[in-house]
Amino acid sequence: MEEEETRRSQQDRIWKLDSWGKLPSAFGTTLPGLHCDPRCMLGLVVDCGPRRADAAGSPGDPGSAAEAAVGLCRRRREHLCPMPRCPLYSLCLLCALLPLHHNAPEPEGPAPDPAHYRERVKSMFYHAYNNYLENAFPYDELRPLTCDGLDTWGSFSLTLIDALDTLLILGNVTEFQRVVDVLQESVDFDIDVNASVFETNIRVVGGLLSAHLLSKKAGVEVEAGWPCSGPLLRMAEEAARKLLPAFQTPTGMPYGTVNLMHGVNPGETPVTCTAGIGTFIVEFATLSSLTGDPIFEDVARRALKGLWKSRSDIGLVGNHIDVVTGKWVAQDAGIGAGVDSYFEYLVKGAILLQDKELMSMFLEYNKAIRNYTRFDDWYLWVQMYKGTVSMPVFQSLEAYWPGLQSLIGDIDNAMRTFLNYYTVWKQFGGLPEFYNIPQGYTVEKREGYPLRPELIESAMYLYQATRDPTLLELGRDAVESIEKISKVECGFATIKDLRDHKLDNRMESFFLAETVKYLYLLFDPTNFIHNNGSTFDAVITPYGECILGAGGYVFNTEAHPIDPAALHCCRKQKEEQWEVEDLMREFFSLKRNRKSTLRKTTASPGHWEIPTKGKDASASENQVEMNGKKGSKRSVPLLRCPSQPFTSKLALLGQVFLDSP
Repeated sequence: MEEEETRRSQQDRIWKLDSWGKLPSAFGTTLPGLHCDPRCMLGLVVDCGPRRADAAGSPGDPGSAAEAAVGLCRRRREHLCPMPRCPLYSLCLLCALLPLHHNAPEPEGPAPDPAHYRERVKSMFYHAYNNYLENAFPYDELRPLTCDGLDTWGSFSLTLIDALDTLLILGNVTEFQRVVDVLQESVDFDIDVNASVFETNIRVVGGLLSAHLLSKKAGVEVEAGWPCSGPLLRMAEEAARKLLPAFQTPTGMPYGTVNLMHGVNPGETPVTCTAGIGTFIVEFATLSSLTGDPIFEDVARRALKGLWKSRSDIGLVGNHIDVVTGKWVAQDAGIGAGVDSYFEYLVKGAILLQDKELMSMFLEYNKAIRNYTRFDDWYLWVQMYKGTVSMPVFQSLEAYWPGLQSLIGDIDNAMRTFLNYYTVWKQFGGLPEFYNIPQGYTVEKREGYPLRPELIESAMYLYQATRDPTLLELGRDAVESIEKISKVECGFATIKDLRDHKLDNRMESFFLAETVKYLYLLFDPTNFIHNNGSTFDAVITPYGECILGAGGYVFNTEAHPIDPAALHCCRKQKEEQWEVEDLMREFFSLKRNRKSTLRKTTASPGHWEIPTKGKDASASENQVEMNGKKGSKRSVPLLRCPSQPFTSKLALLGQVFLDSP
């Protein structure tokens, strides 16, 4: 019923693009003779009226508007295309029928061999990493075409910080230990540099926190009191304190840039993107938990609440907002660039902190996103107050969404959207920054692929949930494409244009932090990152015994894994000191006897009881069975992890699942 009402609301909504004869210039084309409701171009209706023969091409013409109508009608044709009075009606075909780009690698041979591709990915990493060390260090990034380096985000030796935890995931503990010493000696945050608050947080603070928490596993000799103290933790705290002046605004939402020595410059613009406001809770809450200083988590939560209060009446947020006045400057709503990691951090913050409020926020947004932006498993950009389509484009940054859907157990929708995105990869051998969905082609000046990780990230999450071999095929295609198109003598170069494979002289640090890491983890299902709680390490802290390394790692948006158990190692509450022993005893008792229950679950103050309805809230078949009695009516938390404050680490493979209705 809810899905039917959604379809009706989409049908009744008035769409107001200037006209399809005057597309915004970003689309790089015009369709002067097409006089019809814009929904026809999206395959949603067919009452198009007359069309000049030369206006939008003919059916079957590659790249024509007529041919571009494929892929978005499918099931909605029966609901929204009842009157076949338009030539485009016959073109409502499956998205999978989009032709492969002639340069795209095509599937061939048997299923990918994970061991073979693990070694290929490892070789990719060292080709890039060694060239950075030889040609670019101590600069932030490598320029692979000229074999030198440049500073981009603040002169932090950024690639070295971003690559540090990847070294351990690949098994190189010796180099991890060496880099820890190098960073302590060479990185200085007391410099007169204007730095991005967002980028410094996710890359520097996140990278240092992750490396700090992985230090003992990497064989680093940790100091007494670890993980509540340590040199990398102190560096992360110093970097984060340099960002705090940006949060001193009337709304609590931070400025986008801060000077690391002088604070916010007097002339700094107050306009910040949504993601630049809502992407702090993972790192800052971790920092507060480890250091005992609540200021970091407090400012991150205040920023999140500022965005929540600023959402529109239909439940959407825009792209850019004035952090002083709280007024929206860019009112395009979507799941991609400028917004993406805000939604990501509501989910991951909820998992990391077992926070019902953050998950409730995301679920409300998710309803609005489904109602106003989703069309046949694609997500468009709409006006945040009216829900009318403003940009029918797919951005490569949106490819994180299927992975995020998998974290809340929405596997079916995640796979359908992933397969849509995968067809774009097959068309070009990579994901262009912008892809015009109606035309089925790239957008002018947005044809590049800077070796982004998002589609690979989603494949990694979904493979852990489903073991679908299609996801390994994406990994294989990514390895083959990147090596064939992007590899040069001094590293891997950004692809400036996927149409002709022109390269750009840059290798962003996220290539080693995210792209290579997610590829390796996709092909390495037994990596310690995928631990399901069957093994763990016990450490003694000033506040009692603590369990670490049991799995359930939460990746920040730069793919730096955070062990959620660590957040409870440095707390002084006596009732938490020894609950680890009880928790693990109960967990393994549950594995031995499936009829037993986790008795603390329902009594926990963190119990989540957010009602969910509808198809999208259905639980995955991979749910953790928390009660062995069939037919039991006991209420179960929304996040299927055990709900003690400590236990998000027991989420299967880092995932949580929605309850069945």
